[in-house]
Amino acid sequence: MKAEKDLERFMARFTPEVEALGEAVLAKMRSRFPCAIQMVYDNYNFLVIGFGPTERASEAVFSIAMFARGVSLCFLQAASKLPDPKKLLQGNGNTARHIRLESASTLDRPSVRALMTHACKRARVPFDSKAHGRLIIKSVSAKQRPRRPKETPKR
Repeated sequence: MKAEKDLERFMARFTPEVEALGEAVLAKMRSRFPCAIQMVYDNYNFLVIGFGPTERASEAVFSIAMFARGVSLCFLQAASKLPDPKKLLQGNGNTARHIRLESASTLDRPSVRALMTHACKRARVPFDSKAHGRLIIKSVSAKQRPRRPKETPKR
């Protein structure tokens, strides 16, 4: 219960729009992967919630990354090898790539669901459908970038 309260507090630092999007994406991911271990890293650049079959960060398959201007879904294992005919994945890393989410419904698009299915099939350690998911706060950085964009002065 404390971890959930901590996560709520971390998310509340964002603008109401980013917070709402993050909450909606988190709810959808929890529904889709109820067996996942959710690992929270409130780090310098991002608030990250990893979804994996174990507590090992290296075995996480996906993460939600919240930042001042939005939310992304990250693919964390050999993302450069995922079939991506629609060219949805952004970034050029071999291991991790991401999709910027305009809304939580982006996760329901057939092309995004296909990427997620392929990522699960390629995972080093598969999700165990009989496991019980839980939330773990893994780390909180003392120093962080602002969670809200700087306001531009009005002229």
